[in-house]
Amino acid sequence: MVPEIVNRDRLDHHWICDNIEPGSRVLDLGCGSGNLLVLLRDEKQVKGQGIELSEDAIYNCVENGISVNHMDFDSGLASYQHQSFDYVIMNQSLQEVVHVEFALEEAFRVGKNVIIGFPNFAHISSRFQLFFKGQTPVTNSLPHLWYNTPNLHFSSISDFEKFVKEHKYKLLKNFFYSNNTVIRFRPNLRALNAIFIVTRGNSGRPLT
Repeated sequence: MVPEIVNRDRLDHHWICDNIEPGSRVLDLGCGSGNLLVLLRDEKQVKGQGIELSEDAIYNCVENGISVNHMDFDSGLASYQHQSFDYVIMNQSLQEVVHVEFALEEAFRVGKNVIIGFPNFAHISSRFQLFFKGQTPVTNSLPHLWYNTPNLHFSSISDFEKFVKEHKYKLLKNFFYSNNTVIRFRPNLRALNAIFIVTRGNSGRPLT
């Protein structure tokens, strides 16, 4: 199968943007400099807010006209009301929280849908480094060394699908990619990153 090449600077941002309804209320947890919220505002006219810890990133958000709160969402979202957002985004931030289950429950409390993006620890290059070198993998999606990584959890696509099923969430859509290449075949082996749109449901079913 020939991979699909897409010439976009941030493939994950554009896929998320394509899958959010115009005019939606969006909360971005770990929004960084607010680039995704800027894209959503400009292309989908969303009513967006961000949460971020880095003061430098917060200054960039303010310069970009993004509403942002300086707080650690790992401690909860008590200042936000129940179901006050259509989408809660956790793109490349879930692996950095201490209590994953609590963070997701809070995300589902304040949002109808949760968009979760994370690096795939089971990519073939990670497996190669572990098996042949016996070293903690360093890849494009996991660029830090073992002693300075901000990541607290290392999951695979299969791990996350199992987690969703066990917690009775429902997978609505998924997207797998490596750099600017969309991965459609055997993503747990070949994709460096994954994004899922998840909601609450009586049963979850892996889409891969």
